[in-house]
Amino acid sequence: MNEWKTPGIPEALGFLKRCATLFKMAGVAVLVLLLLIPLRMVCSVLHERLGRRNEAVANITSSWGRDQKLVGPVLIVPYRYTVKSWKEQPAAGGKIEKVEVVDQVTANAYFLPASLAITGDIKPAPLRRGIYQAVVYSGTLEFTGQFARPDFKRLRIEEQNVLWEDALVAFAIPDLRGVKETLNVKWGEKTHPLLPGSKLGGFQSGVFAHVGDVRGSDAVIPFRLDLSLNGSGGLSFAPLGSQTTVKLTSPWPDPSFFGTFLPAERKVSREGFEATWQVSYYGRNFPQQWTSQTPEPCLTPGGVEASLFGVNFLSGIDAYRNTERAIKYGVLFIVLIFAAFFLFEMLAALKIHPFQYAIVGAALCLFYLGLLSLSEFIPFGFAYLASAGATTLLICFHSAKMLKSGARTFIVAGLLAGIYGFLYIALQLQDYALLLGTGGLFAVLAVVIWITRNIDWYARDRAELPPRPAQ
Repeated sequence: MNEWKTPGIPEALGFLKRCATLFKMAGVAVLVLLLLIPLRMVCSVLHERLGRRNEAVANITSSWGRDQKLVGPVLIVPYRYTVKSWKEQPAAGGKIEKVEVVDQVTANAYFLPASLAITGDIKPAPLRRGIYQAVVYSGTLEFTGQFARPDFKRLRIEEQNVLWEDALVAFAIPDLRGVKETLNVKWGEKTHPLLPGSKLGGFQSGVFAHVGDVRGSDAVIPFRLDLSLNGSGGLSFAPLGSQTTVKLTSPWPDPSFFGTFLPAERKVSREGFEATWQVSYYGRNFPQQWTSQTPEPCLTPGGVEASLFGVNFLSGIDAYRNTERAIKYGVLFIVLIFAAFFLFEMLAALKIHPFQYAIVGAALCLFYLGLLSLSEFIPFGFAYLASAGATTLLICFHSAKMLKSGARTFIVAGLLAGIYGFLYIALQLQDYALLLGTGGLFAVLAVVIWITRNIDWYARDRAELPPRPAQ
């Protein structure tokens, strides 16, 4: 039996020729992995720019006013109670004896309003620092409502122990730098100035006013506060009333309502929004009245946070987040384009050098850097179009000579246009991005299977081997 061998060519070289397609695929795969390095570098630049943006926004909001979470009003009435204790004191004969001592101690009783209505007109506006901007707002808020006459019997406190004259009303305002003018609260028929200082345990900042004797002759005590406030990001409220009503109007067209309670009524248009909340005290986890002797604190920042509701003022599409999401598709894009060039090699008997693959991969990576840099100066949609167009032109210019056919170059251009268009749609449809991406991959795989269904993957390698010698 004669065994066929390739005369004059080493066995190793013959093996390489027989497995040329397999080695080419392995080389392209290695190149894809190497292109993860520039993608990671672009991602690092993105995080650096995002950090700078966040720092600039923090500087803007620190001088204007931060996110405002308004809590109040709360009526605070101090009272006295007795505490018995044992103290040691010297007695006759040098002995030490224990004596019962009764001390008078002061505590506070806290009461929330029977009804609370807040009406506000909020005017957001962008402020810039360099190329970065933050959304800030200024507005006027009107707090109105009624307090029921404090009922100390339910707290098991004798009224003769109540220090009525020391009663005060308090509000918690996170950032008092946003308060634009002197505040006064109208309490019944009198007006009292609000002083800075937190009188609510756990809250770092606030205002309060001494309102004097709150017994009065009426069953309810009306109040009113006009508040001019600056802030940024969002505005939220705590449902302190037995029934709390909040109505906000604003010319901002892109509000984001958040919190435990959503508006009962809302109207959003290009001219702005109107929103009304109707909240009862059943939706919160703190009572209507309590004392500082209660075993566990009732009105705490954590407890209030769980019941806050309000609106965030968004600045539209976040270009940095969209760019970050686009980079996550980078490897998929590289694989699809490389697969297209590899199929051209197989179907059109072309030879594409690994360096040419690397040039195409570099252009694909450069798309994300262009998108990041342009989106800092122009709207994200235009930045995406410009960067995708420049990348497509670069690759098509390179492909015209590499593929040796105008028709093939147009196919590559169409493929790039389809891929970039698909990605842009996926970025806009955040909720359906995963579903859309999965469906797109199935469609691409189906096309590849249909195109390659008749390819003899070994024919190319057999054709490169020298002819078998005559026997």
